[in-house]
Amino acid sequence: MRKGILSIAAAGAALSLGLTACGGESGDTTTAQAGDTPSASSAPSGKIGVILPDSKSSARWETADRKYLEEAFKAAGVAYEIQNAQGDKNSFQTIAEQMITGGVNVLAIVNLDSGTGKAVLDKAKSQGVATIDYDRLTLGGNADYYVSFDNTAVGKLQGEGLAKCLTDKKADKPIIAELNGSPTDNNATLFKEGYDGVLKPKYDAGEYVKGPDQSVPDWDNTQAGTIFEQMLTSTPKIAGVLAANDGLGNAAISVLKKNKLNGKVPVTGQDATVQGLQNILAGDQCMTVYKAVKQEADATAGLAIALAQGQKPAANGSVKDTETGKDVAAVLLTPKAIYFDNVKDVVADGYVSKDELCTGDFADKCAEAGVS
Repeated sequence: MRKGILSIAAAGAALSLGLTACGGESGDTTTAQAGDTPSASSAPSGKIGVILPDSKSSARWETADRKYLEEAFKAAGVAYEIQNAQGDKNSFQTIAEQMITGGVNVLAIVNLDSGTGKAVLDKAKSQGVATIDYDRLTLGGNADYYVSFDNTAVGKLQGEGLAKCLTDKKADKPIIAELNGSPTDNNATLFKEGYDGVLKPKYDAGEYVKGPDQSVPDWDNTQAGTIFEQMLTSTPKIAGVLAANDGLGNAAISVLKKNKLNGKVPVTGQDATVQGLQNILAGDQCMTVYKAVKQEADATAGLAIALAQGQKPAANGSVKDTETGKDVAAVLLTPKAIYFDNVKDVVADGYVSKDELCTGDFADKCAEAGVS
């Protein structure tokens, strides 16, 4: 197995969270059973429920998070259930109720918004179920733990990335459009805090010109395309696009292509999706942010397994819930900026494969970028 390319802020904590495999195996109650049923003396007690948000806003939830969580739970021999709410708030709450009724004693959620997430966390806690906010902090939710990447740092990398790409193009007082994530997602707020921290001083100094700045409801890529088309119509000289993830970035790129501006206007992204990486190889996207989801999933699984066994694991830090003012115990990981010259690092880390990335016309680009 190749070693991950990121430094893990939670490396020490992960070891104490019970990531070592236990004897025997159990399975995902919604999918297949994995191997033999563990003996009572060796199997971890309890059952873990995980609710993913959708498969539309980003491919990662089904292609990466589910896979890595399943691998960790199966290796530990713990009973678990993973479901996806597919962007439906009512379904999200129904799934949570069914999991709680079905006997989970640990519930990890990626909320669709803080209101829905809080209702689910409150219900779980009233039933004595331990709770984890996975990837997105639920404001006012009072989860027991929060596991994510340093999301302000993610935004900072995006802002710095756009600045680098504009410098490379020798842009003079470029007009910047900001295509932000969902206004109901606290992560989107943190991303914007990070990249605005880089861009605002440049606006204030007259180095850059602030252009259209709009959030995309539910991270919806179709809406993002419509929004960006309106931005470009109202401000035809947009010279840089701070797009909060690869899906939004690709929506902007599609509009730029129609106007023969792709490759001329730098566009950022996030998540290191196959599509985003291919856009970088093609020269249509200047950078993305890679978050090693396996590390996030493993840290969450370690916490969940320890909680399922009645332990109270330690975290390596905390974050402030801006709604309650309380500190939430947290495991925060380190993101990495990806440009053309280090796309190969994402492949070497095993997050995407060469076969899926280097298809068709991208084969030559992969060779040029040193992907092996």
